[in-house]
Amino acid sequence: MGKLAVLFAGICGSAALHEKLGDDGAQRMVAQCIATMSSKIPAHGGTLVKTIGEEIMITFPGAEQAFNAACAMQGAVESNVLPDGTPMQIRIGFNYGEVINESLDVFGNVVNVASRVAAITRAGQIMTTHAVFDELPEHMQGKLREILRAELKDKKERLAIYQVTASSDDALNTRSGIASNRKSTDQKDELQLRNLDQLLKVSNECRTVTLGRGDACDMPVRNDLASRLHCLIELRLGKFILIDQSSNGTYVQFGEGAEQRISREEITLHGEGVISLGVECEDMPDEVIEFSVTSTQPS
Repeated sequence: MGKLAVLFAGICGSAALHEKLGDDGAQRMVAQCIATMSSKIPAHGGTLVKTIGEEIMITFPGAEQAFNAACAMQGAVESNVLPDGTPMQIRIGFNYGEVINESLDVFGNVVNVASRVAAITRAGQIMTTHAVFDELPEHMQGKLREILRAELKDKKERLAIYQVTASSDDALNTRSGIASNRKSTDQKDELQLRNLDQLLKVSNECRTVTLGRGDACDMPVRNDLASRLHCLIELRLGKFILIDQSSNGTYVQFGEGAEQRISREEITLHGEGVISLGVECEDMPDEVIEFSVTSTQPS
């Protein structure tokens, strides 16, 4: 037994790679991407435990080393560009705590949680846990943002999940400091969500909500095609962003416009419309979620 940081890094969009490049070309790009990620491990004191398909599992002696390695891997992979100019994308999830070392492998609850955090992470993101947050020095804690409390399989309590920002002066902070992108502090933005007798609001007072089949979601739905934690909606820089994390995708229709499907990506909600989890809106009209965005400026 001993404490380690456990990190999983996986390649996103492999099916699309095979369609674009064929099997041989896709395998070469995957191998190149794994090599690029692996090249960042030694400098941060990490140990490559194993490769699982298109995902690698790594341990680090501490949370800080894992944090720095995750950022280095994301940065390095951005240079792995496909022949058509499309960048490679990875997702990274990591955790910290007591693990069991056995036969050059590690096991235990910390490993399981790290794997599940990686599974709900989207392309280009790095996600981690409160256990990591607690271990990081204060100046690095400022680079973490809690985005949801997730219901993970076999866990009774919802776990706080943090997103790692690129740096303390990343694009989010830079844009929010530009006058043209700042909204008046008096301006009130609100998103209302309605499903049957459920009413939910996203605003400055409640900036993130979760939707899905799981009872722990802020707005649970009775829909077997929805994932337990299907998507989340967050207020980010004055915009309401829907982030799909599901298996079957999320369908969004704005007003009378055409229905859009997103899968493991995000979309900005504006005006009014409907959301359907895992199925087209017209197929389960009783389970659609109505939304409307309002913005008021005090006189």
